[in-house]
Amino acid sequence: MDDVSTTAETAPETAGNGLVSASAIPADELARLTDDIVSALKTVYDPEIPADIYELGLVYRIDIEDDWTVKIDMTLTAPGCPVAGEMPGWVENAVGAVEGVSGVEVNMVFDPPWTPDRMSEEAQVAVGWY
Repeated sequence: MDDVSTTAETAPETAGNGLVSASAIPADELARLTDDIVSALKTVYDPEIPADIYELGLVYRIDIEDDWTVKIDMTLTAPGCPVAGEMPGWVENAVGAVEGVSGVEVNMVFDPPWTPDRMSEEAQVAVGWY
């Protein structure tokens, strides 16, 4: 989805001293890693909806740290989702299998709450809403 934030820990940003720091991960490797992480996320499906969690818009943020650890903020379609306890493990396993990833931390968030307008066209077609 276009509105997911994907960043590297120190991706060009201004440090406190006004200098710009860059990620320790080379740009081409960071691009490959990002693509592979998104592909891995697309293998995880919500068992109640025939679409993957990425296209459903359940992934809010992907941070790739300089030590190749990946931090993911995601949500569920509803806080009482029956797989709430299992879904973070599925995501951790899928992303952890990506070449180069040294660890995965999945943070479940509910603000902002998920709404169907976060779904991609692909997910809308899959559920028959398009």
